[in-house]
Amino acid sequence: MKKKEATTAVIVPTAGTITSDITLGLEKSDDIIEAEVIEEDWGDNHPNFIESNTQAITLEELQTKNVIPTFVDSTLTLSHQNFIGSVRSVAEKVFGELTPVECRVSHPIIGRIPSAQHKKSSELTDADKTVFYQRLAFCCHVKNLTKTINGQSVHLCIGGVRAYNEDKLYNRPTALKFKIFVGWQVRVCSNLMLTCDGNSGTIDCMTEADIMQKSFELFNGFNPHKEETLQLLENLQSTAISEELFCKIIGRMRLYQFLSLSEQKQLPQLTIGDQAVNAMVKNYVSNPNFGKKEGEDITTWNLLQLANESVKSAYIDKWLDRNQNCTDFALGIQKALTGKDTEGYSWFIN
Repeated sequence: MKKKEATTAVIVPTAGTITSDITLGLEKSDDIIEAEVIEEDWGDNHPNFIESNTQAITLEELQTKNVIPTFVDSTLTLSHQNFIGSVRSVAEKVFGELTPVECRVSHPIIGRIPSAQHKKSSELTDADKTVFYQRLAFCCHVKNLTKTINGQSVHLCIGGVRAYNEDKLYNRPTALKFKIFVGWQVRVCSNLMLTCDGNSGTIDCMTEADIMQKSFELFNGFNPHKEETLQLLENLQSTAISEELFCKIIGRMRLYQFLSLSEQKQLPQLTIGDQAVNAMVKNYVSNPNFGKKEGEDITTWNLLQLANESVKSAYIDKWLDRNQNCTDFALGIQKALTGKDTEGYSWFIN
């Protein structure tokens, strides 16, 4: 049977003013990376990169079926689809060809057109309804940057997060808040392994040109560290964690939640809550890829994947920060086990 080819809507970023001090400089040929192209069957069926209360949506639906919120004076906000288009356009220039975008949305705001205001809910047609989604997360993969570490295929992934609830739409036009990321993603489970140099944090942007500027700064700054990040992740496989030690780490993670704020400040930050810790324990027992195997210890690589899998249940606006915290935690535990801890992660294993 012939495989159906994936299609993607074309989004062209509109013009705008760059409010950053640094210019893009994308005309420079040395900003575009040359890498060995690895042919791979990308497929359409794979795990979601985030779960929680999200649902999938296509770019076409975002463009044709979703209203765009405005500020109180009816000034248009930056739409979800133009945010995606701005980030993609820069990523393609810096990293090369990308796969189609995967979008997840949550917190729908439902409305109806004026002519349908007197209809009963049961009488409403699709044409009568309006909707926009308060929160969006999207990602896509760089086709020519695929590696194998610890027996798993990983690829470079770029994307972004946007939550209207963080914007002051009740006010006159002000900068809108976005997050952009670039990191390595495990193919088998779509777990994103995100480090601090691949997470923009919350950025304030007034125009699409400004989003492009911030994207370029993040992607261009990440480039020199790609191989270093891969080596750090690959080295996680070399540090074993016995079942007894895993149980001790889990117990300390639970205890952390109930420490006073002053005690927590003396330890590394941990944003993985009880629900996620429970998911880690469950996956330790049942996950076929990263859980325990008879007669074998897991490693800090497995610990990272168990943590990453657990934070897929986080809300979109919290997901990136918790994902990065998982990477920081696994790397910190490895340092503690190898006697290189300088940040206090030894508390979790003692």
